[in-house]
Amino acid sequence: MAESEICIRERASAMLIHPDYEGRVTEDWFDAASWGDQARPVSSGGRGGAWFLQAGDDRLVLREYRRGGLMAKFARYAYAFTREADVRSFAEFRLLNTLVSQGLPVPRPVAAWYRKLSPIQYRASIIIERLENTTPLADLISELDNEAWTSIGETIRRFHDAGVMHADLNSFNVLVRGNEYFLIDFDKSRLMTGSAPARWKEANLDRFARSLVKVAGENARAKIWSYFMNGYNRGMAT
Repeated sequence: MAESEICIRERASAMLIHPDYEGRVTEDWFDAASWGDQARPVSSGGRGGAWFLQAGDDRLVLREYRRGGLMAKFARYAYAFTREADVRSFAEFRLLNTLVSQGLPVPRPVAAWYRKLSPIQYRASIIIERLENTTPLADLISELDNEAWTSIGETIRRFHDAGVMHADLNSFNVLVRGNEYFLIDFDKSRLMTGSAPARWKEANLDRFARSLVKVAGENARAKIWSYFMNGYNRGMAT
């Protein structure tokens, strides 16, 4: 077990808890209804299933893993269980811990949870620390200047240089706070090996570009893309 996690098991469920939150997190934390007026839904991006939490002095985010598309009609919350290491909440918790240790701009994980629904299915949730005073990039595309887009390119390059393949790199998963830029929502993301073909980086950038077009249109993307790529091409991991 890693030093940056505590594992607690109760019947068909299990939790990973960051040591900073030892003795505080219980299974009820993953039930938005149990928070009463200390929870409010997150409205920007995603498929729903996310809430801002107020836990004493700590401001957190609870996110429930939900399926999209056709599969949501049949099993919105259920995922196939193969082994615990592949449970989505546990994998994301551990990846975030790794990225935090590398100094990359991501939220710190608080706790991850899953419950077996059957021997072959589970549902899961994760709690992370809220990045205060941030705004989704999707809401700022037309407002940011060229220097900002260069900095965003440099930020994405830092993740790529570290081998981070973000599975859903889009303008809602980039948060902006002044001249700081963060990535969130690392579900299904992973660290790539040095021997992996570099095509995944191009696919990541293509996905991000499509997101900009979807939100703001092709003209907006074309206006800023050269500045973004200038930053990406000169960016270096720190």
